[in-house]
Amino acid sequence: MIGTIQNRDAFLNKIAGQLGRSRITTPVERPRWKFRPQDEVLKGASQDELLEVLKEQCKRIHTTIYTTDLINLGSTLNGVVADFGGGPIVTWKDERFAEWGINSLMKSEWPSQNIDVFEWDSAKGTENISKAENANIGITISEVTLAESGTAVLFSDENKGRTVSFLPAASVVLIPKSSLVPRMTQAAQKMREIHGKTGRVASCINFITGPSNSADIELNLVVGVHGPVKATYIVINDL
Repeated sequence: MIGTIQNRDAFLNKIAGQLGRSRITTPVERPRWKFRPQDEVLKGASQDELLEVLKEQCKRIHTTIYTTDLINLGSTLNGVVADFGGGPIVTWKDERFAEWGINSLMKSEWPSQNIDVFEWDSAKGTENISKAENANIGITISEVTLAESGTAVLFSDENKGRTVSFLPAASVVLIPKSSLVPRMTQAAQKMREIHGKTGRVASCINFITGPSNSADIELNLVVGVHGPVKATYIVINDL
């Protein structure tokens, strides 16, 4: 049956037996490490300092970065879309687009300019994937952003298909400045905080660092191997 665990005890008992010991059934106490170097990198850095780190890292990961405020977000986003050659565009269905004042851009201004915009709709099934596959630009939002590595963390759900970030030719990630953290350690802590507040876990969590690339063949870096060949981050001052 779907969602039912069967033969768990027998399976775990067999593993314990192969290890030559009885099965441990009591909770394992979390170790308290004397040294935690992962907490020291960029410790105490302000959001402005983290933003500067992110900007420097974007140079290394072949990613263009813009900073803006909510008043100028629409014009900044419009300029990025123009630089990428327009549509078709695929976006998540996210209420923050309306909160940030760019819904009219997506649903009125761009269509009036003959720029096709498709909003992810779970009711449309595989049509979503087809639209993403044929899109020039995918627009998503980073929930947590790692300054040290230039990594955007995207949470997927029924309204936020993961293909929006990796099937279009170009990726545009909107990054609230408040989402900036030093590195993976703090990202994990922030995701735990988000879960504590919402009580929800994303169906898929993607850590994306700039455009797709690979150096698997003779250590030669090739950008645009298995996803977007170009990426732009737009940092929004929401503090």
